[in-house]
Amino acid sequence: MTNELLAQPQLLTRRYLLGLGAALGASPLLAEQLTAEAELRKAIAELSARWITPAEQFGTVERGNPLPYTHPPEKLVAVGLTRESWRLEVIAEADSNSKLERPLTQEGGTAFTFAELMKLAETRATRYLKMITCNNISAPLGLGLWEGVPLRDVIWLAKPTANVRHVFYYGYHNDDPKQRFACWLPINRVLEDPPGELPVLLCYKLNGAWLSGKRGGPVRIIVPESHGFKSVKWITHVVLTNKHQSDDTYAGGNNDTNSWLKTAAGFLTLPAKAKASQPFVVTGLAQVGISGLRKVQVWLRTENPPWPTDDPHFTKGAWRDADLLPLDAKWDALMPGASTTTALQFDPTTGQPRQWPLRYTLAHWATVIPGVTAGRYELRCRTIDANGSAQPMPRPFQKSGQNAIQVKSIVVE
Repeated sequence: MTNELLAQPQLLTRRYLLGLGAALGASPLLAEQLTAEAELRKAIAELSARWITPAEQFGTVERGNPLPYTHPPEKLVAVGLTRESWRLEVIAEADSNSKLERPLTQEGGTAFTFAELMKLAETRATRYLKMITCNNISAPLGLGLWEGVPLRDVIWLAKPTANVRHVFYYGYHNDDPKQRFACWLPINRVLEDPPGELPVLLCYKLNGAWLSGKRGGPVRIIVPESHGFKSVKWITHVVLTNKHQSDDTYAGGNNDTNSWLKTAAGFLTLPAKAKASQPFVVTGLAQVGISGLRKVQVWLRTENPPWPTDDPHFTKGAWRDADLLPLDAKWDALMPGASTTTALQFDPTTGQPRQWPLRYTLAHWATVIPGVTAGRYELRCRTIDANGSAQPMPRPFQKSGQNAIQVKSIVVE
């Protein structure tokens, strides 16, 4: 995670920072440079008091030549990339023995329409918070409130009856088989949510507004526990198959196509230089993966001597706990017509999250690094997930999602 994330909405609350300032202000070592008010005002100026990422500020990973949503208006209508013209086929794979009593097809005039999706949404609309994270990028692309209808509700409209093991789905990519981006999910994952899990969605809104073409509209898939490549944009086809293989377009790139979101920490603000014997404030971001988040830790050490090679994950470092920041509800105002209290992760009576931090979302942290002598230092941060595993464990392999321990250099003068 990099300082590029400073452009994204943050969760730092003024109340927390002022409390931190009171603690810092009690130290006489801060008199010259690090007075509580000056340092905390700077942090507040650099970090927004919001949590949700506005749709236009999401990072984007996309493919297509040309990009599907860049077609002229008449072409968008012709290929079904407007809400009025969108159609979804739910069919059996041609060379599979999967059986459907009522396949939803363009040819048969039964393809599922956006109007039918909205009718279903009257009783089945589902909302939840989810961050989008690329399998091969260390920084989250953004956190949003996604709204849609569980994919299973539409699959059942096609009346599958037998021989279905996987759901194979893809979107519009210029009617070019070489550009098509496809993903698979076990049918059991689509039809039944494991305890504590969220449903796979046919998604049509982000932060209370219709999905734009850039964000995958008019309709995309959202798979809550997975990396972004599973949440296929511009969805047009859902194909049921009895094949036992589970393969995605990403498989050809040496990616783990069944990987879940990982828990990992990164820095947001920290000084490149600090004064000897004076503490300094560090803030950061943690993505909360499938295993939840128990704590964030930081560790400052001199650059030399080099760390022993037999401890590549720095398990013997002098780690110390940082503070996980509380939730600030002001970001709810960013979404006219939508509120996170309607999200599945929130208690509808109290309006509070059912747990904190929420899995598949972002949390923010802050800490004060005590003053040290002059020299060159390495500052690292890591997470401890709810199972007690220290980052990058339990899955340290890059192709199942990046979560290497981040390190920053700091010069103390």
